[in-house]
Amino acid sequence: MESVIPKPVQRTGDTPAQPDRRKSPGQPRPGRVGAGLRYLVLSAHDYRSPRKANIHFIARELARRGETRFFSLRYSLLSRRTGDPRLSLDREANRVGVLDGVECYLWKTPIHPFNTRRPDLRKLEEWMFRGYVALASRVLKRWLSEADVVVFESGVSPVFFDLAKRLNPRARTIYIASDDLDTIEVADYVKGAFRRAAPKMDTIRIPSRTLVERMPSKDNLVLVPHGIDHKLAGAEEPSPYRDALNAVSVGSMLFDPGFFAEASHRFPNVHFHIIGCGQPHHPSYGPNVTVYDEMPHEDTVRYIRHADIGIAPYRSEAVPAYLADTSMKLIQYDFFGVPAVCPHAVVGGYASRFGYKPGDGVSVEQAINQALKAPRGASRQHLNWSEVTNRILAPADFDDTRISP
Repeated sequence: MESVIPKPVQRTGDTPAQPDRRKSPGQPRPGRVGAGLRYLVLSAHDYRSPRKANIHFIARELARRGETRFFSLRYSLLSRRTGDPRLSLDREANRVGVLDGVECYLWKTPIHPFNTRRPDLRKLEEWMFRGYVALASRVLKRWLSEADVVVFESGVSPVFFDLAKRLNPRARTIYIASDDLDTIEVADYVKGAFRRAAPKMDTIRIPSRTLVERMPSKDNLVLVPHGIDHKLAGAEEPSPYRDALNAVSVGSMLFDPGFFAEASHRFPNVHFHIIGCGQPHHPSYGPNVTVYDEMPHEDTVRYIRHADIGIAPYRSEAVPAYLADTSMKLIQYDFFGVPAVCPHAVVGGYASRFGYKPGDGVSVEQAINQALKAPRGASRQHLNWSEVTNRILAPADFDDTRISP
C-alpha cells in the first residue's frame, strides 16, 4: 500500500501565516512524518476529557506535527440520560476551545441520532442520521474544508465521509478502528455508511489482527497497535499505597462488580483499588475495597505502576477477542510489568496475564494466586505514540504495518 503525505492545501484568501502563540505540545520538527499539515479528528470523545483513549494520544502527536482540530460528535440533551463522560464539559459546548495547542469543539444538538435497537424503527434512525449530517455545524464544515488530513474514529464519524469529500476532495482520509462497530452496537445506518466509505478511504488502521475480517475493505488496511507514553516509565512518583499487597482496576468498560465481591472475601490480605468504574461502592464488597472517582491519567498511572497486580474485570467471557490487543488498561499493566488478571478471552499471547471465568469464584481465586506469584516484567515491547502516529500517517515506510495474507 502506498503512503501519500499530502502537501498543505493552498486556500484562496488565506492571510500570511502568523506565529502560533498558543500552548502546544511541541512545534513541528523538520523531517517529522506529516509535519506542517492541518489535521482534523472526528470522534465521539472530546480531547479535553479527563478519561483518555487512544485517539487522545494520537491527536496529541498530530498536534506536534501541524495544526490540529478535534471535533466531538454525538452529544446532545439526551447525553444526560446516558451518563456521557463529556457532561463535565457541557459549558464548553458549541464554542471553540484550545487545550495543548489542539482546537476543540464539542457539538451539542437538541438530540443526536442513536441506535433504537428496533427493526421497525430503522426508517426513523435513517431520518435522524440524514438530518444530523444535513444540519452539520458550520464549524465542522469549515474545519473539513480546511483540513489536509481528516481522521475518522470508529463510531458515528463515517456518516460525515461524503460531506468531507464533497467539501474537500483533496484531503487525505484515515479511519481509526478503535472498536468493531458491531461490538459497540452502532446503528445499521452507520455500518452502511462505513461499508460504502471504507474502499474510498486512504488508510484504515486496525490495532489488532483479529479485526481484519471485520473490515469491509482490505487493500487499504494497515496494522498499527496501540502505544503508550514511554516517558511514564522514567517518572519516579511515590506509591499511593499504604498496604502490603495492592490490586488495581481502571476504567468502566463492561465492569463486573461481582469480581470484587468474590475476590475481596477470598483475599482479605489484598487491598483492591477500583478507579473510575462509574459505579458506587457495592454492598457485597469486603472492607478491603476502595472505590475512587475517575482521576487524571497521570494520577492513575501511579496506582498502576506500584500495584502488585492489575485487574481487567470484564463481566463476560463473551468479550471481543481484539480487546486482548486494544485494552488500554491491559497494555499499561504489561508496560509496567504488572501481572494482570482478566477473563480467559483476553489473555491473548501475553505471558503476564492470568485468565479466569467470569462468575466462577474458584477460577477468580486461581488467577489471582497465579498473578501474585508471577514475576514482574513486560511480555513484549510497546510502541510509543509518536511511533504509532508515524505508522498511521506513512504505513508503507514500516514493514510491521503490513497485513499478512
